[in-house]
Order: sequence, then C-alpha cells, then structure tokens
Amino acid sequence: MERIAARIPPVLARIGCALALALAAPAASSDRDSPGGAANGGPVHAADSVLRSLLSEAVKGNPEIRAAAREQDAASQRVSVAGALDDPMLEAGLLSVPTRSFSFSREDMTMKMLGLSQRFPYPGKLELRRQVAQGEADVVAHAYRETVNRIVRDIKLAYLDLALVAQSLRAVTQNRALVEQLLKLAEGRYAVAQAGQIDVLRAQTAFSRMTEELIRFERERPVLEAELNRLLGRSSSAPPLVPGELALKQVTLARGSLYEQALRQRPQLLSLQAMVARSERALELARKERYPDFDVRVSYGQRDSMPDGTPRSDLVSFTVAINLPVWRETKVEPRIAEAQSRHEQALEIYEAQRNETAAKLRQQAVVAEQSARVARLYAGEIAPQAQLGVEAAAAAYQVNRIEFAALLDNRMAVLNAEIARAAAVAAHNKALAEIDFLVGNAVADASDTRPAP
Repeated sequence: MERIAARIPPVLARIGCALALALAAPAASSDRDSPGGAANGGPVHAADSVLRSLLSEAVKGNPEIRAAAREQDAASQRVSVAGALDDPMLEAGLLSVPTRSFSFSREDMTMKMLGLSQRFPYPGKLELRRQVAQGEADVVAHAYRETVNRIVRDIKLAYLDLALVAQSLRAVTQNRALVEQLLKLAEGRYAVAQAGQIDVLRAQTAFSRMTEELIRFERERPVLEAELNRLLGRSSSAPPLVPGELALKQVTLARGSLYEQALRQRPQLLSLQAMVARSERALELARKERYPDFDVRVSYGQRDSMPDGTPRSDLVSFTVAINLPVWRETKVEPRIAEAQSRHEQALEIYEAQRNETAAKLRQQAVVAEQSARVARLYAGEIAPQAQLGVEAAAAAYQVNRIEFAALLDNRMAVLNAEIARAAAVAAHNKALAEIDFLVGNAVADASDTRPAP
C-alpha cells in the first residue's frame, strides 16, 4: 500500500499539469466573437447570410404576410367600385290598359312602355366616395408593409435568442468538461488525503449546476426553433436551424434623425396618416349628404292605332326626381357628428403612436449603446482578465499556493464572462432590430417584399 501511495501523487501531478494547461487555454468562442474577429468578417458574414436567407424565405412563405397581401389586393379593387355610378334601371310595362276589354286600341293613353333610369349623386359625392376608398386602400397597403416589418423583426429577435442559446450551450458544454476534469482531480487528491472533501463537494456542486444550465438551454432551444419555424411558415417537422456566431454590429446611431426617419417611412405611422386623410374625406362626404341626389328617367311609350285605323303617335317622357333630405336632424347631422368624432379619433391615435415611437426609439437607442459598451468591456477587459486569473490560478494550484476553490471560482468566472458577453451582444443586436422596425427599415434585408402568388 505504501508503494502504491507513493506512486499516486506523481500521477496526480501529471493530471494536474495537463488540466492546468486546459484551464489556461482560452475558450474557442472568445476569439471568434471578439471585436477583432468580428472585423475580419468570417462568422459575422456567415451569420448575416443565414439571417438574410431566413428573411427572404419568410417574406415569401409566412401565411400572415400572404394574408395581408391578399387583403391589400382586395382593398385596391374597392376603389374603382366606390367611384362608379349605380347600375341603370331598365323598365318595361303596359300603361293604362282598360280592364273591361284589355284592348290596346280603344283608349288613347294605353301604351306599351320601355324606360331607362339612372341615379346621379350630388356633384362631388362620387369623387369623395372614391377618395375614401382610396384612403382605405392606402391604410391597408401600409398595414401590409408594417406586417412584413413586424414579422422580419420577430424573426431577427427569435434568431438572436436562438444564437444566444446555442452559443451558451457551447460555452457551458466546454466548461462543464473542464469542471468534470477538476472533479476527477479533486476526487483523486481526496483519495490520497491531499485534498479535503470540501473540494470534491464544491466541484460536484459546480458540475451539477452546469448540468442544470445545459438542461435549461436544451429546453429553450426547441421552443425558439418552433417559434422560428412558425414565423418562416415551415412545418413542425422541419430540420433544426443552425444559427451563426453572435457578433457585435458596428453601427453609429444618430438619435436626432431616427425620429424624423420614422415619421417619413415607418409604415404604421404612414398608415395612420392615411387614416387621418381618409377620415377628412369621410367627413366631407357626410356633409355632402345634406344635398339631394338625382334620378333621371327617360321612357318611350308605343300606342296602337285607333279602332277605325287612325294612327296614334308614340309618346316620350323625361323626368328628374330628387330625394328630399328633410330628416336632417335625425339622419344627416348624426352622421356628420360621427365622421367628425372618427376624424378626431384618428388624429389622437396618430399623435399617440408618434409619441410611443419616439419613446421606444430613445429606449432602444440607449439599450443598443449600453449593450455595445458592456460587450466591448467584456471582450476587451473582463474576459481577458478572467482568463489571466485562470492561468494564474492554474499555475499557483500546481505548487499548492492557492485553494482548489479559487481555481474553480476563476474557471466559473470565465464561463460567466463568456455568457454575459454573448448576452450583451445579443441585446445590442436585438435593440438594433427594434430600431430598424420602429424606423421602417426592417425589410432592408429582404430583396422582395411581395409573397409569391
């Protein structure tokens, strides 16, 4: 037993040396996701390429986008209908036929009549109806673009969440393997009375917590994949998505111009502007209802000859009828009041949405800038410092100058730095996706914003 015990420490020493080298090695993802790695464009370009492909697929395959496109087509067809006259009325009949003889020749006023009538709205009404329908079509067209932008934004957010989970899984898996080696080392040293049981328990606790993290990330991944498949219009049996590496996007945000840009091109705000214009036309149309419409009628009456053979001349009639808007207080004025209220409502909704857009732009700009600063802080200072701490702890542990807990804590600090940096990058990119959505730039990654017919 003494000979065996004398041989074990050198073995453990060699294991500790190899483990120290493994612990001191920087994580593979740190180089790929550092600012220098992002500038070189390898994984960043691949991730952007994957995302652009997904956005193009969603624009063509998402059923909500296709439904919005069909609604836009339907609304555009209603414009010409609203500006058209009512169908003319064709009238045919027999007039003044005597009931005793049913003869067409005995009475002078007996005739066979053929008439044509047409209703003409009061001047200006027809054009206002067309403008109201055109305004509704404009609202629906902008709403379609807003739907596309929203789906694009949701895909970006889900993709970034999935990339964060995938990157966290890789980091936890790699560090869990290193902690497992630490656990074996602690158990070996404990077996030869060179370490206390507390070291084994600490390593076991760290290993179990990382296993729990793996389970949590593995649970989140299929949920995010299912959400992406839904947004892409894919079936639930589609193969799993493989996201690219997270990389910090280098973007300079001009806060002063973001709001003006949103006013010019965000579809939701343009839709509300179109709704305000439509409500103005609807109010004008309601006021026009105070004036009558015209029914123009032309008829031709054919009369038979008299009983003695004397011919009778045929008759032509021309009449104009108007409706009398005498129930103005109970019919017309309430409609005008309703149109006025709806116009004011549209103005208030537009103003509220402008304020909400401005507030959200400020919030997301702050999130993007602060997250970028945090990500650079982790990549440039915290992560390198944590890695240096691991290297120093590994070297000191080999000569028994520090406790096992310090070595374990330094290794966990590196893992926490990796995940925190990835979370900051994801938060920055998600904030940029929100800003793109708020200013109406969300479809910039998609080459075609119309689904396939």
